[in-house]
Amino acid sequence: MEKKKFYMTTAIAYASGKPHIGNTYEIVLADAIARYRRMQGYDVFFQTGTDEHGQKIEQKAADAGVTPKEYVDSVAGEIRRIWDLMNTSYDKFIRTTDDYHEKQVQKMFKKMYAKGDIYKGAYEGWYCTPDESFWTESQLVDGKCPECGREVVKAKEEAYFFKMSKYADRLIEYINTHPEFIQPESRKNEMMNNFLLPGLQDLCVSRSSFKWGIPVDFDEKHVVYVWLDALTNYITGIGYDADGESTEQFKKDWPADLHLIGKDIIRFHTIYWPIFLMSLDLPLPKQIFGHPWLLQGDGKMSKSRGNVIYADDLVDFFGVDAVRYFVLHEMPFENDGVITWELLVERINSELANTLGNLVNRTISMSNKYFGGVVTRTGVTEPVDEDLKSFILGIPGKVDEKMDRLRVADAMTEIFSLFKRCNKYIDETMPWVLAKEESKKDRLAEVLYNLVEGICIGAALLEPFMPETKERIYAQLSAGNRTLADLESWGLYPSGNKVTEKPEILFARLDLKEVLEKVEAMHAAQNASAQEEKADGDESAEEAGADVIDLEAKPEITYDDFAKLQFQIGEIIACEAVKKSRKLLCSQVKVGSQVRQIVSGIKSGYSPEQMVGKKVMVVTNLKTAVLAGLKSEGMILCAEDAEGNLAVMVPDRDMPAGAEVC
Repeated sequence: MEKKKFYMTTAIAYASGKPHIGNTYEIVLADAIARYRRMQGYDVFFQTGTDEHGQKIEQKAADAGVTPKEYVDSVAGEIRRIWDLMNTSYDKFIRTTDDYHEKQVQKMFKKMYAKGDIYKGAYEGWYCTPDESFWTESQLVDGKCPECGREVVKAKEEAYFFKMSKYADRLIEYINTHPEFIQPESRKNEMMNNFLLPGLQDLCVSRSSFKWGIPVDFDEKHVVYVWLDALTNYITGIGYDADGESTEQFKKDWPADLHLIGKDIIRFHTIYWPIFLMSLDLPLPKQIFGHPWLLQGDGKMSKSRGNVIYADDLVDFFGVDAVRYFVLHEMPFENDGVITWELLVERINSELANTLGNLVNRTISMSNKYFGGVVTRTGVTEPVDEDLKSFILGIPGKVDEKMDRLRVADAMTEIFSLFKRCNKYIDETMPWVLAKEESKKDRLAEVLYNLVEGICIGAALLEPFMPETKERIYAQLSAGNRTLADLESWGLYPSGNKVTEKPEILFARLDLKEVLEKVEAMHAAQNASAQEEKADGDESAEEAGADVIDLEAKPEITYDDFAKLQFQIGEIIACEAVKKSRKLLCSQVKVGSQVRQIVSGIKSGYSPEQMVGKKVMVVTNLKTAVLAGLKSEGMILCAEDAEGNLAVMVPDRDMPAGAEVC
């Protein structure tokens, strides 16, 4: 039987700078949906990418002293690196500077013009450069952009316009007859009441005051308006051709089953985009979901507010799956979510370390302690077993229902209720008590089998959300993969299988104070780096040319304070890069007769091979910390210059490992 297709997209990320965790949330959410649809048996095509034209980018490139293409090449690479870091399974990464996309945008513009939907005129009004949006005087809020609240500038220029009103009634009718088209419901009401029903004004679809855009090929003084350019990626990326030579993929996959976007760009996707499609005589996407924002503390993240959290920094602290868990589980369906370092630590400790990690660890440890790791089904059951099985076998259907409604956070809550029920089952059956009586041995074996089977079902459901964690659990349990259909049955774990001898800690408990101290140090380093960049252009510094760095003085300490620190020489005997971290190396350091594991943010300066064999200065009495899920038992000392170049501190003559630095 041919698989049913499922074509989904994210909004393409604007290539003006590095995406923060609020931007990154969308690609992780989309990935969870795509992975779940694949589990359901759909033929999924998952597209994402970057939006790379516009006046804002032209200005940023000029400020950076590079061409716009050089600028977006760098930023697009950074965006893709973060998408890959977060283990997202997109099938296509489109860039609006791709040749095939630019050619099709020109064709579509000409087609709309020939049809009479686009005409030439002149524009005079207010323009918001960051949002690439025009506004009338009445639409401004306190004289500023109604979308972002920033300054607008008076703009007057020749431009091409799209006749939005021509299709407005048709779009209103479509929305009214397709209640699933705009989700959540509140987004639909906002678009109807604030924009469509009051009447649409014609939309400016070209600019002539800057050059970084796709030229209108029959009037090259103009470039195509960035939103007409960007929105059409959803069809050009799968092979649409305005001349009627579209690919078989386009014919199969269009219309899109889901456009996943942030609520701040819902207007462009639910008004402009459907009208552009109507002009091209193409069917509309089946659903547009405007997800809420992930807020830092009590406000939207922005560099100007100084409250930005980046995904790669979070991964360095907590690991990929812990970050995926948090952003997926903590974001409500319709209202904004909140991310703070304190909340991250609390959730990781309570849900990942305690509820899930401790369950897996206890189950494997008891299987090894009582049965040498062999998990056997004996059939010695009690009523509590049936209650456990009934609860667990009911979870896949609940998850399915939540995911069909895009209630991803609720789906994850259901899965973790399964793990909580398994923990309760341990308390109910008390395996440690059963182990005291030889006559209860078969009952004990059945209890442990039920726990392993329950964990297997829960981990399989966890795969779309935390894929690495699922694989780590299955590897420890020596379990085979299961389909969604398999989760309707109990007892698929082979009796007689053997679990791993040494259970791996899935998620270590974190000390909030330590985490906050490291966050403060990270912010201090970032601020220092920003100040250095700012000072880099200072003329007097250039003239001085002195090879020195002046640091802001820290509070004075006494000798007694200093004496609390223990410095020793350590020899690097092994080193490897921390998976999916751009900063961290994990070193095995010989200090005296002991070997310590130390995780250091020095990957930018050294490869693992360069570190092996070095003798370095180490702080050896720091409290053990956890970075990216790895235990770190000290700190390797290094220096950093104004350009961020690193140099580890090494003795100038050979010293034995363990020698005290004093």
